[in-house]
Amino acid sequence: MSMKVQRFPSKAAISATKRSLYSGELPHTQQGVAEVKFSGEEFVAKLLDRRWTLPVPDAKIQQILLSAKNGYGTLGGYLSNDVSLLNNANLGPRMMEDNQEPSFYIVRDDLLHPLVNGNKSRKLDALLPLVEDHSVTDVVTCGGCQSAHAAAVAVSCAERGIKSHLLLRGEQPEIQTGYNLISAMYGKVTYIPRSLYADRKKMLKNHADYVAGSSGHVLWFDDILEDSTIRNNFGSNFAQQEARRSGHSRNIAIVNEGAGDVVALLGVIRLVQYLSQDHLFGKKRSLKLIVDAGTGTTAVGLGLGAICLGLPWEITAVMLADTVDKYQQHETRLISNFKRHFGFPFVESGLNDASESVVHWVDRHCPRKFGNVLEGEVEACHEIAQRTGILVDPVYTLSAWEMATVLGKRETKGDAKVVMLHTGGTLGMFGLAQRYRSYFSKLKD
Repeated sequence: MSMKVQRFPSKAAISATKRSLYSGELPHTQQGVAEVKFSGEEFVAKLLDRRWTLPVPDAKIQQILLSAKNGYGTLGGYLSNDVSLLNNANLGPRMMEDNQEPSFYIVRDDLLHPLVNGNKSRKLDALLPLVEDHSVTDVVTCGGCQSAHAAAVAVSCAERGIKSHLLLRGEQPEIQTGYNLISAMYGKVTYIPRSLYADRKKMLKNHADYVAGSSGHVLWFDDILEDSTIRNNFGSNFAQQEARRSGHSRNIAIVNEGAGDVVALLGVIRLVQYLSQDHLFGKKRSLKLIVDAGTGTTAVGLGLGAICLGLPWEITAVMLADTVDKYQQHETRLISNFKRHFGFPFVESGLNDASESVVHWVDRHCPRKFGNVLEGEVEACHEIAQRTGILVDPVYTLSAWEMATVLGKRETKGDAKVVMLHTGGTLGMFGLAQRYRSYFSKLKD
């Protein structure tokens, strides 16, 4: 199941729109564009009229019913004792209104690709075509030993004939498995001491310079995006001409850890547009959309998508890796960059300042240091898998499942529907099984 790039028409239309949407913060802007008005749907349509990695934005949607027949008994505090699964290709208004049992819906982004995490597929959706358009031969990025991002970049680059250089924090494990194994199979892995990894920017630049040698050219992905934005270039002609003119045999692009750049938001906004179709969740129904938050980029993309389209959706992100202040700082930076690059009229949308939050950041049920697993969580994942056929992992997606279960029980007739975005994490279970052998050994009982 490859992630083949889908080519879309209307590049000229994109360029014209981008010129009209620029603010005075960017060079090469036209005068008087502040008078141009676009509805949210028009803005999103123009914004998303580009080449993508995923041929279609579709995702399977399922419903988890939390039966009240025997009360709300729970297993380990995570899951109703009586849980059934309803597959549905069409979530039209009649079905959603007729079924009044406590429940929540789950968007199965974990099924997008066998090796690339669901949220990583969305983040790379708009990024990879730009990398191709700029004739990039090598990509340098970084992550933890079991980085789903590093594995996603390695697989996606290999599918396109691009070499990936992955800087992984720490030491090589005795037995490679999970995302670490996939990274090693598809890319070139270098393990970096934690003291050097702490300065990621310097580390990435030094390694990119090493890969480039004396004849290569190094650029940050931010520069690629800036070039594409300013020059209104969403095709490959200009980039290829520049590459030939430069005479460089290798073009090395540096992609930040977790692909947490502003371009990562576009694929998530594309998902929001898909989910807001009338035959799915629609544009008028109130939703509580829940996602686990590593970097928090996916959550911000969901929030911006809802704002852009004027949807009555509340985005709840379960914080896993940092403090609320750090997440809000990351959100502010992404929103500011989004406004600068794409010119969304925040004031007209009701978001009066680029620093206002589009995400409801919440703590996990049982907060802990990132990556740690607590007693009973592996068993909870085991129970969910056996009862519903859906695999969640104890570090990331179990946190969203917990929140969706709690909110699903609270919402009654006429209240908002609860939706969980399943971001993936399946291969991460293999690495966890190495670290938490005692927890996983209990499964045999």
